[in-house]
Amino acid sequence: MSGAAGNQSSGTTEDYSYGSWYIDEPQGGQELQPEGAVPSCHPSVPPRLLHTCLAVLSIVTLLLLTMLVRRCRLWPHCGHGRPGLPSPVDFLTVDGPWTVPAAIFMVLFSSLCLLLLAEAPLPFPTLTSPSSQDGETEAPGGPWKMLALIYYPAFYYSLAACATVRHEASHLLGSVLSWAHFGVQVWQRAECPQAPKIYKYYSLLASVPLLLGLGFLSLWYPVQFVRSFSRRTGVGFERLQSSYPEEYLRTLLCLKKLRSSSHASKHGFLSQAWVCIRHYVYTPQQGFRLPLKLVLSATLTGTAIYQVALLLLVAVVPTVQKVRESITTEVSYLLAGFGVVLSEDRQEVVKLVKHHLWALEVCYISALVLSCSLTFLVLIRSLVTHRVNLRALYRGAALDLGPLPQSPHPSRQAIFCWMNFSAYQTAFTCLGLLVQQVIFFLATMALAFLVCMPVFHGRNLLLLRSLASFWPFWLTLALAVTLQNMAAHWVFLKTHHGWPELTNHCVLYAATFLLFPINVLVGVVVAAWRVVLSALYNAIHLGQMDFSLLPPRAATLDPGYHTYCNFLKIEVNQSHPAMIAFCALLLQTQKPQPRMVPQDGLILGAEEGMQLLQTKDAMAKGTGPRARQGRARWGLAYTLLHNPALQAFRKRALSGAQANGIQP
Repeated sequence: MSGAAGNQSSGTTEDYSYGSWYIDEPQGGQELQPEGAVPSCHPSVPPRLLHTCLAVLSIVTLLLLTMLVRRCRLWPHCGHGRPGLPSPVDFLTVDGPWTVPAAIFMVLFSSLCLLLLAEAPLPFPTLTSPSSQDGETEAPGGPWKMLALIYYPAFYYSLAACATVRHEASHLLGSVLSWAHFGVQVWQRAECPQAPKIYKYYSLLASVPLLLGLGFLSLWYPVQFVRSFSRRTGVGFERLQSSYPEEYLRTLLCLKKLRSSSHASKHGFLSQAWVCIRHYVYTPQQGFRLPLKLVLSATLTGTAIYQVALLLLVAVVPTVQKVRESITTEVSYLLAGFGVVLSEDRQEVVKLVKHHLWALEVCYISALVLSCSLTFLVLIRSLVTHRVNLRALYRGAALDLGPLPQSPHPSRQAIFCWMNFSAYQTAFTCLGLLVQQVIFFLATMALAFLVCMPVFHGRNLLLLRSLASFWPFWLTLALAVTLQNMAAHWVFLKTHHGWPELTNHCVLYAATFLLFPINVLVGVVVAAWRVVLSALYNAIHLGQMDFSLLPPRAATLDPGYHTYCNFLKIEVNQSHPAMIAFCALLLQTQKPQPRMVPQDGLILGAEEGMQLLQTKDAMAKGTGPRARQGRARWGLAYTLLHNPALQAFRKRALSGAQANGIQP
């Protein structure tokens, strides 16, 4: 019996073992992945190794560029032959290429957007943090992401600096470096196009601006390398001159002819419509170019609109679609638990829920399209405002920009605001787009679920019924407003000798006293409408920095507008096209011999005005001393008068009346 009991116990153990409970358990220790999940990708070459190679290549490129650049910017005999660090972008140049800085900043901002969801902020060998309670190591974050915000600009420094050196070797280095960056990005996206974060194709779609920028640079650098050889085989070196300032002066001098021809051609509906469009849509104009900082801000704004819209789209829409597809008849029991009974038929309940989810998806996408469109239109309108303000400041006009600093000299605060302008513009655009998306989504959802769908289905007319129950309130307000406007027009106004005059004072006083309680209710409705309008207006114009969202008396409290005003001050002070053109003309008259193109990419700018202080010219020695002295004094006086950046080199005694030759 004991043996039988033993056999029975052993048989029971075999039949009811825990291993036989899960029939569909995968064999071999494999884990089942949920349906629609993206499997982890294992590239042939680790991305960290590729990034380490790119970092080393960037450092080597930067060292070679420092050997090409020589620190002889202003004084030819100061530090000649010593290497210097090249600048990544010449922000204050007026005639340099703007496509390369725009591509670099687009690549940098796209890399930072991908950094937000990256498990390893620094793409080097894994820096693991202490293990969690479950025994698993956590991905590094926090301070490493802050460090990555500094690392990525340094990582692309060499790629940007190859364009500012303007040398055959720098173009060759830029070609190699851009090809390496572009090849690594294409290789990684081709091997692993899908990622498990948010949406399987989000990483690929978010990398589109990154690939476009690197692809443009991989084509631009070889073209410049070939052009450098073609220029060498030509007839010598061309004289370095700034074409945009000269074009600005030509347009300024021919302004009267252009105005007369434009007045003669302003006939017809199409021409008038085109003039109206030009006030709201930016179109290029002859003789004027936007500063590089504004071009970079526009490029970053467009990239920010794409990145934020993509994140908002892929974070919500695929999830809503999955939920809508997984709806079954069990949803009727779930709704009944909350006291919501849509219909007695379960299939009809499923159709209604799916239809409501589809309407929710349509509202979300419509709000996103509206937000992106308004943000883009505000950007185009801002470019027109920037051009108008800069042209007025170039002419010496005083714009109504609030508390602009009166001193023409650069200040610490002005330089700080100039440095942060593009970054602030990008951040304001991202935040403004998020706020607009929330507001428009709530508005469209309320309109759809409280008005449109109840009217379409003929049920759940809660809002309309509540409004109908308050019909005496709305009727009283409408009658009060209508009667007051009619009385103000027909009773309290009288035209006398062609001028309107106030009459019937007694009736006016009585009506004002009697309608005071009703006007209080009207004021409550108007106050609510005012709050809605102000919130909507500020949300739409949050990314626009060329005007203050606060009243004029409190404009100094708006950090965005304050930054914009100081940005304009630095731009006009340092890169005035008329000042640069005049300095170039004075240098040509003093030094008529052809100038060689410097290897470090020195551009004619405000520093050339400082060269005018050096009156020792070899060709001027043949003339008389008084002629040389008079010509140098006239040139110095005119330059100092029209270039505020050079006033620091002027003696304080020259500002007095006696020093300028004025007798008391």
